[in-house]
Amino acid sequence: MSVLVPFKAIRPKAEHVTEIASRPYDVLSDVEAKAESEGNPLSFYHVIKPEIDFPLDHDHYAPEIYQKGADNFQKLVNEGVMLKDETANFYIYQIIMNGHKQTGLVGCCAIDDYFNNVIKKHELTRPDKEEDRKNHVRYSKLNYEPVFFSYPHVDDVDALVEEEKKKDPVYDITTQDGVQHTLWVVDNIDAVGQIEQLFEAKVPSIYIADGHHRTAAGALVGKEIREQEGGNSDDGKRYNYFMAVLFPDNQLKIIDYNRVVKDLNGLGKEDFIARLETSFEVEKKSDSYKPEGLHSFGMYMNGEWYKLTAKNGTYDDSDPVGVLDVTILSKQVLEPVLGIKDLRTDKRIEFVGGIRGLGELEKRVDSGEMEVAFALYPVSIQQLIDISDNDMIMPPKVTWFEPKLRSGLFVHDLAE
Repeated sequence: MSVLVPFKAIRPKAEHVTEIASRPYDVLSDVEAKAESEGNPLSFYHVIKPEIDFPLDHDHYAPEIYQKGADNFQKLVNEGVMLKDETANFYIYQIIMNGHKQTGLVGCCAIDDYFNNVIKKHELTRPDKEEDRKNHVRYSKLNYEPVFFSYPHVDDVDALVEEEKKKDPVYDITTQDGVQHTLWVVDNIDAVGQIEQLFEAKVPSIYIADGHHRTAAGALVGKEIREQEGGNSDDGKRYNYFMAVLFPDNQLKIIDYNRVVKDLNGLGKEDFIARLETSFEVEKKSDSYKPEGLHSFGMYMNGEWYKLTAKNGTYDDSDPVGVLDVTILSKQVLEPVLGIKDLRTDKRIEFVGGIRGLGELEKRVDSGEMEVAFALYPVSIQQLIDISDNDMIMPPKVTWFEPKLRSGLFVHDLAE
């Protein structure tokens, strides 16, 4: 069964929360973060993307980058902009976007649950990105950003959360993208104890939704610190835990994660389409095409949209990974036709979150930067759970969760 424990969050004073809150580190570039934080020294981008305080050509992985992030955070604490709660609490974090509402519990998961597979993974991590996030934890002894987890919903947990939400929230902000973020503190000792007990008794597994690199960093550096200090998993120290927001599985929304490719691997347009017709029914569309169900794809090339429908025999409904549309695209198009065999390292392919819309795919192709774009139907949370439960790995860049968490609302101190 799973472990979820309360913690003393370091969080903004209410009057500063709008200035501090930022998008996660990995959803925008350093140029975009620098622009968003312009004129705002309190922005949490100075902590999670401290490269914005250096010239753009500065090495993003240099030691001074990580030290700058730690120094910027400490400055927020020293100036009284962020304060640590006096008691160990859980927190309730509700996000509303375009009418979709999801409500999660903020707490700390056990690093040992990561190693013993109670926390289920569905993606491989990239060593360079993992090391980057580990260095942020090493230099600061903090979990700056929570990881985004899901768990099989439990009616008793839902009821407890709804009861706690009757209290006044400590934050209730709407960000520039129109998303509402609301936070409550669960400091009632009985409620805190009930949450711990319910997770231990009724939640057998926790699933990584978004944040495999942050999860790995939190668990691995926690273990490093524990070994350095000669501690153990039962000593009650904070290095045994890392910060997470956990949402019930029946509240989550996954949107499409699309692909753009730089060239046709030496093929002309007609030859390329002819190759596709061996595995797909190809239909030219008069307007943009967003897939309406599994095994159909949108394709944009030369100013035209196409609908691709996978033929029988191109997928395996009995295989949790083989049935995925990303697998079909890789096995039938990217590998044999376009010569893209490793999605994690090949520089000819890039990935575009569906939140940017089909217009972003058209823009990338029409600009000449890319040659062809593929729009995919999103995977379901049940597909993610099936793959994780079978200890299988999804191809890279499959799930895009919206709405995104805001960073800077709470921080976990490993050195407490």
